[in-house]
Amino acid sequence: MELSSRQQAIIEIVKRNGPITGEQIAESLSLTRATLRPDLSILTMAGFLDARPRVGYFYSGKKNADLFGETLRKLYVRDYKSVPTVLEEGSSAYDAVVALFVEDVGTIIVARGGRLCGIVSRKDLLKVAIGGSDIHKVPVSLVMTRTPNVITVDVDATLYEAAVLMTRHEVDSLPVTRGDHDEVVGRVSKTTITKAFVELGQVHEI
Repeated sequence: MELSSRQQAIIEIVKRNGPITGEQIAESLSLTRATLRPDLSILTMAGFLDARPRVGYFYSGKKNADLFGETLRKLYVRDYKSVPTVLEEGSSAYDAVVALFVEDVGTIIVARGGRLCGIVSRKDLLKVAIGGSDIHKVPVSLVMTRTPNVITVDVDATLYEAAVLMTRHEVDSLPVTRGDHDEVVGRVSKTTITKAFVELGQVHEI
């Protein structure tokens, strides 16, 4: 990343005087805070500076890739998981179809008393419908992918580990489990990962 002369000057000021507020940096350069705002945002997002609310800017000295990787590995599934859409094992394929559309999800978790039994996807249900079976009578247990063939992620894993699992197994979401890997406590999806990336990219003014 090629820095402008003003951005280089900002880094030098923060190196010498950090922690320092944006207003103090602006005064040192005889500029307005509004003028510096884009430069401070770029330098913070790129990893040259670290911004802490109510404290100021620090010199990070880290490359962007290093900083991003460190931060990503500190995000945990337990803090980002969503409420899963769960059906009991005795439900019908019709119940699963209704749940898919009502909850607007791509997969349904099938459980028995809160314990993971399997996963059923839109593709699974489409096969049943095309096959001409009465989806009101077909148990979802005959359609789903059963454990232990279901890929799960532990609630104490990082989002990075969840993303690796989804990429490796080419799935859009994962059931979040706890302990012995069959108690369903949540769900993470590609949307979950995307929201976390957006959060990482947000810069808060000091």
